[in-house]
Amino acid sequence: MCQPCPGILVADEQLYLPMSSSTGIDTKTLPGSLRVSVCSVYSVLYSSSHRTGLLSGFQRLRSERKMCDVVLQVGGVAFPCHRALLASSSEYFWALFGETTAERLAGTVSLPAITPEGLDAILDFLYSGWLSVSPSTLPVVLEAARYLQVETAVSICERFITDGLCAENCCCYANLAERHALPDALEAANQTIALEMMVLLQENRDDLLGLNIQSLMEVLDADEIPGVKEVELANLALDWLDENGPLPLLKSNFLLSRLRFGLVAVSDLNNLSNAHKAMTTPLIRSQLTRALEYHWSGLTQPIRQSKQTTLRAAPNRVLLVGGGPSPDWPEQQVLTFDPRNRKFSPLRSGLPLRLRNHCVCSVGGFLFVIGGDEVKEGGEDGKNSVTMATTNQVWRYDPRFDCWEQVESMQERRAQFTCCVIADVIYAIGGRQTRLDASAHTSVASVEFYDMAERSWRRGAPMPCPLYGHALTVLDDCIYVSGGATKEVLHWDLKGRSWEKRAPMSIARFGHRLATVNNYIYALLGMYEPFCDIERYDSQADHWTRLRPLVTGSFGYGMASMPSGILLVFGGRRWSDGQEVIVKSVLEYDTKKDRWREICQLPRPLTGTECTLDSQLVGRDLKVGHKPVLSGSGQKIMLYFLGSRVLSIHTPKQ
Repeated sequence: MCQPCPGILVADEQLYLPMSSSTGIDTKTLPGSLRVSVCSVYSVLYSSSHRTGLLSGFQRLRSERKMCDVVLQVGGVAFPCHRALLASSSEYFWALFGETTAERLAGTVSLPAITPEGLDAILDFLYSGWLSVSPSTLPVVLEAARYLQVETAVSICERFITDGLCAENCCCYANLAERHALPDALEAANQTIALEMMVLLQENRDDLLGLNIQSLMEVLDADEIPGVKEVELANLALDWLDENGPLPLLKSNFLLSRLRFGLVAVSDLNNLSNAHKAMTTPLIRSQLTRALEYHWSGLTQPIRQSKQTTLRAAPNRVLLVGGGPSPDWPEQQVLTFDPRNRKFSPLRSGLPLRLRNHCVCSVGGFLFVIGGDEVKEGGEDGKNSVTMATTNQVWRYDPRFDCWEQVESMQERRAQFTCCVIADVIYAIGGRQTRLDASAHTSVASVEFYDMAERSWRRGAPMPCPLYGHALTVLDDCIYVSGGATKEVLHWDLKGRSWEKRAPMSIARFGHRLATVNNYIYALLGMYEPFCDIERYDSQADHWTRLRPLVTGSFGYGMASMPSGILLVFGGRRWSDGQEVIVKSVLEYDTKKDRWREICQLPRPLTGTECTLDSQLVGRDLKVGHKPVLSGSGQKIMLYFLGSRVLSIHTPKQ
């Protein structure tokens, strides 16, 4: 029986032989009385070189000006072409050379809407498949491709724009993308403008003033514009209105309403309110009034957040508060870590106090630093020494204006305690106290919480016994506490008035960390544990499961739980050759894969740091000699509106 074959090669010619539908084998008589049998099964084969050869043939005919049946006339330059190729490659030419058009038989066709350079590039593309484009020729090439409806060339130009975006060209490319309806390129260009805004304001401000209104509105609506003050964006918008106006009232309102006036200082709001006629409309005036009300709200600002007061910062940044290369002498620096590029940046303002064993949390984009042991230099008889006393102070950092403010202190002094945030309420649990005049410490079982609406700390349900060195996490709005040199786990449902015991951990832990990921609780290493075990708690089954241990144990590290389910561990201390070593590694634990790996390193060794996650805090370059602004004893500036005018500024003493 013959094998399936696509055809029979006879005398160096490939023949197509139709198959029989009855027997499956057909007998054919070829020239020269050659009889062959052909299978009914055949293959359809494709030659990848045929299309290339076809285009090469057309390109050769064009270059030699052979068989050209139409001439395209643009700007005094003639382009002999082949009508069939143009019509098969372009919707414009297909319609132009249709059966009912006057141009279908014309020998010369004029195209005054495009340039010779643009047409030449598009014709080269139609004849070869290669599009020659550069930043300088992009506008004319894209204009020709869009006009002639060569969509493949348009897509290539859009990709060229997207791949080549930078601070020097993003405004120009945004205007091109908006003009030619390239949505992907326009979105990418707008994002680049937002991220490069600081450079553009300094070096390419004229490009910003020439930006199309759609892009400017999208940029002013962006959630991430690093390193730029909101008042600078407001001034840019007003300058743009002067350059491109006057605009209809509706459009100017749409533009200015995208500004976040809650991020503008009160003194700057006063200047802006009188800076332009567009700022006096009822809509914008109402937004200015709400911004002033936000500034007046003082200590309740964290629970009065809106888009108007949300910082334009990178998402999911980790703050590393305090700590240092020595456990006995912590530093006052605050670092931010961006997990996207794995880079660290210091906040401009450091901690007001030198603290150990403190707690940190964030509410509404504000950083709270609570309690801890305040470390000071001092001593009697001129001898240098270090003193340490537990504090109950609470400090709040506002990244919008880079200032620290002391808020209501806790009712008790606490160090080596835990804190958490549930529904914008801060809870402080357990801890120990050490006074300057006493070498011993006292542990506490008390719980207190900070109600920002009332601006006061209140008592909560105390734990069954005093604890310090324990860890805490939140799951389903319930607080879980574990360890403190024991295996015990305590659970507090805020709806109830008492703590309940849960299944204990496999080992006793002190100075460890707890984290909640995907409805599970993870317990990480504490101080001086003999093994490097970590474990996971299932609250539904009330059961702990041991997981893959760390290769090398550490303690005194900072930890942050990311929304992706990743746990990040920063620095810490470990034992090496009988000595305690401060490390600068940053470890990543993938809870889904139960896998550890080192992803980067800290700028220098770090231990004793406390971490919190806040998408609204942004790192800035550290300026030598810059001291934190302590606004707890400062003054408020109030503006009073009457109609559309600001009448006065009042600075009452607190």
